Amino acid sequence: MKFLDLLRMSSSNLWKRKVRTILTVLGVVIGVASIVVMVSLGLGLSKSLMAQYESYGSLTQVTVNEPWNDSSTEEIKRLDQKLVDEILQMEHVESVYPVIQTNALAKYGSYQGYLQIQGMPKEAIAELNIEVGQGKLPGNDEKLTFFYGNEVLQNFYNSKGNGGSYWETGELPDIDLMKDPIFVIFDMDAYYQSGSPDENGQTRKPPKKYLIETCGVEAAPAENQWSQYGWYTMCDIDQLIAELKKIFKNKVIPGQPQTKTGKPYKEIFYNRLLVNVDSMDHVVAVQKMLTDLGYDAYSQAEWVESEQKTMGYIQAVLGGIGAVSLFVAAIGITNTMMMSIYERTKEIGVMKVLGCDLRNVRSLFLMEAGFIGFIGGVIGLILSFILSVVINKVAASANEYMGTSGGISYIPIWLVFLSLVFAILVGMVAGFFPARRAMRLSPLAAIRNE
Repeated sequence: MKFLDLLRMSSSNLWKRKVRTILTVLGVVIGVASIVVMVSLGLGLSKSLMAQYESYGSLTQVTVNEPWNDSSTEEIKRLDQKLVDEILQMEHVESVYPVIQTNALAKYGSYQGYLQIQGMPKEAIAELNIEVGQGKLPGNDEKLTFFYGNEVLQNFYNSKGNGGSYWETGELPDIDLMKDPIFVIFDMDAYYQSGSPDENGQTRKPPKKYLIETCGVEAAPAENQWSQYGWYTMCDIDQLIAELKKIFKNKVIPGQPQTKTGKPYKEIFYNRLLVNVDSMDHVVAVQKMLTDLGYDAYSQAEWVESEQKTMGYIQAVLGGIGAVSLFVAAIGITNTMMMSIYERTKEIGVMKVLGCDLRNVRSLFLMEAGFIGFIGGVIGLILSFILSVVINKVAASANEYMGTSGGISYIPIWLVFLSLVFAILVGMVAGFFPARRAMRLSPLAAIRNE
């Protein structure tokens, strides 16, 4: 018997008993939908969690700091260019970005505010994926320019009036960071000591103010959202170092270490290093190498790996709950096929007497069981997508209220194909025993059966 003949016969036999077939298919639909929805919840939660971790920083990045040392006799391991070159030679390291941080006082008219200045290579700033609201990111100008985060204005207050700060009034100062001239005082110690007498009894002069142009401003965040870099003033690290060396000539730059005699070092030390690794699989190994060198190194990799294992257990539990429904459906398929054999005993006997191959008899019942699995799988997938949309809409409402983002149900393409194949296999496995029974049925006994 040809394959197409078997296919035609199996499909027609199913629809001769529509009610029984529909009820059996319904069991498969519920089973497939249960598995897909349960697994999609686990995948969605895992994907949402990973997206949240990525918003905190790169998952393939290791942050290196100076080791904490409470001993004045032990030499402190500094972060310098020599260390940067050494790390670049390590296996699996793609790039190393040095970071310098310093504080300054910004002034505009009667307003003043504190700036947390962060100097980084322009490539590193570009990789932060900061949404530019006005202007551009720093790094392509010939002189030092500042890029202000969207929350920097909250640090400004009226130093002469009684208007109060943003935290008192809830209103931002009338300053356009992009257009208004912002003067910056880098030597804050000299600023606060100005007007007081020095060791010679002479009045200290206020430090020089520098007009630093604005290259750009970060876009305002969406409602209930926050920016990781909103409080920072970003700039190119080379331009910042050049400007600080010029301002603090022969003096200790704020944030930089000094010798035991209180004098500045000739070289500039970095506050931290950002080490980019080629793959998340190698982050822990690179982190260990940096720790073995005596530096404080940390990343999100260990935490993420732990969370991924936890999410894997959750996905397995959710999938197991859904598999129970499909197991019940498999019992229903077995029952349906056994009943079909009892009702079609004479038909099976006639087929054997006419010379039909035993394997064809077995294939006929296996195809009928596979059909039930296929139809139930397709309808179950459609139901799963509908349920996933409903779940994500409900989750979106909750996210809007809680200020979070992302859906909690995610159905990848591989899950679609895997669940469909699994449903067909379950149907065929459930129909295997009845098919063997039909194949072994005696032709004469089958014909005599009434």
